[in-house]
Amino acid sequence: MTVYIDPPTWPGHGRLWSHLVSDVSYDELHLFADELGVPRRAFERDHYDIPSHRYADAVAAGAVEVRSREVVRLLTAAGLRRPKGRAG
Repeated sequence: MTVYIDPPTWPGHGRLWSHLVSDVSYDELHLFADELGVPRRAFERDHYDIPSHRYADAVAAGAVEVRSREVVRLLTAAGLRRPKGRAG
């Protein structure tokens, strides 16, 4: 199982966030997030929002560090990208 995480550079709710994604399936992503203890409510369309204080935990659990552009490329190539404003 390989999931990917970008650096926590996305601001929101008074903190910085990362995106956790899979390039295989949402099932793989949900399984990894469950094992990490990330609540399902953190899933947004095609990724999990991970607060900066959990970034190291995700990497220690096996998430591969990538740049933010790589997250989008991986999702798109896998057919898993769900942009805002699109049904699905």
